Amino acid sequence: MKSSPEPHPRFRRRFGWIAVLQFFGLPAADAYTVGITPGTRALFLQVGAGTMTGGSFNSGGVPGNNTSVNTASVTIPAGQLGMGNTLQMTTNSAVTASPWDNFAFCTSPATTGQVYVGGFYRVPGSSGAAATLSVTTPPNLTSSSGETIPFNRISWTSSGNSDNTPTIPSGAFVGSAQTLLSVARNSWFESCLAFSYLNTQLVPAGTFTGTATFTLTAP
Repeated sequence: MKSSPEPHPRFRRRFGWIAVLQFFGLPAADAYTVGITPGTRALFLQVGAGTMTGGSFNSGGVPGNNTSVNTASVTIPAGQLGMGNTLQMTTNSAVTASPWDNFAFCTSPATTGQVYVGGFYRVPGSSGAAATLSVTTPPNLTSSSGETIPFNRISWTSSGNSDNTPTIPSGAFVGSAQTLLSVARNSWFESCLAFSYLNTQLVPAGTFTGTATFTLTAP
């Protein structure tokens, strides 16, 4: 995970994807955004694991860099390949608590596969253009033998405990750059994304991988 305040206009976070196909048995009433105090220009983005020292952010915690790259994955036995069903993916991220206030915002990734996505955009003033959260993926997940699965077979459901209207809308990757959210200046945002794989394609056994890069960009 990567999380850090910084003066640069663009902040990126990579997220890995693995589809393993084997031939054997195998508190918010609406979207969760909150205002933060204006201050030194900074962007913070956390996808999965992150770093916040000195407590939660709203109690004086300080974000830091974290070089972890979390993954989401699914294993499909040969007898189930291409059946047209949607399969829940699992993740190696263990984050459930919001770095904003330590609230248990995401449900256990061990059972739901939820990945925390959140951060903030801060500037000295109170007016001006918003920041943009986007994600970029390649057209396909690729195996070592060169076989491919379109990245748009992976979708996500957005939620969050006590969040009746998810901040980041549910959706699917498109195999290129796509905008996820407009982030108002001096605000914090967060959602929990549970990823799924649409099992519609017959492919040879192998490990198919690809990387999603989340980017928070400020004008």
